[in-house]
Amino acid sequence: MSYDLWPNDGRRQWRLITDMVMGGVSRGTLHTPRSGEQAPVRMHGEVSTENNGGFIQIALDLQPEGGAFDASAYTGIGLEVSGNGETYGVHLRTTDMVQPQQSYRHAFAAPPHSTVLRLPFADFVAHRIETPFDPSRLRRIGLVAIGRAFDADLSVARLWLY
Repeated sequence: MSYDLWPNDGRRQWRLITDMVMGGVSRGTLHTPRSGEQAPVRMHGEVSTENNGGFIQIALDLQPEGGAFDASAYTGIGLEVSGNGETYGVHLRTTDMVQPQQSYRHAFAAPPHSTVLRLPFADFVAHRIETPFDPSRLRRIGLVAIGRAFDADLSVARLWLY
């Protein structure tokens, strides 16, 4: 059993978030396909650690107005990605989180060729939160280039729950 999160019927929209929200200088762009276009979502940019920065992210809110999405019937996140060989992160946010740096994290490599990844919820690590991950309270999925200076280039053809 699986549930597609991307591509979808237009209810969910990717958005770009950079460390500029906290004074950093990382730069990024987000390409989302037009209606009917079969292209992947693409995050591209330069991660800089200057000014206490260090990330660019594309985020997908699962419910309008920041509500919870019940993913408790699923085991994890599936991704079809390609990139520039760098390591990226999937950051999950739930309705339990109040600070922007809180998340549940899982790293992955994005090779130049399209690859399918299955990331079990049980393998995500809590970051700056002690509350155990509750998939019934899932709010946002972020794909993040973080933690070191590098050129980011990540494409996402499909995202789903399995």
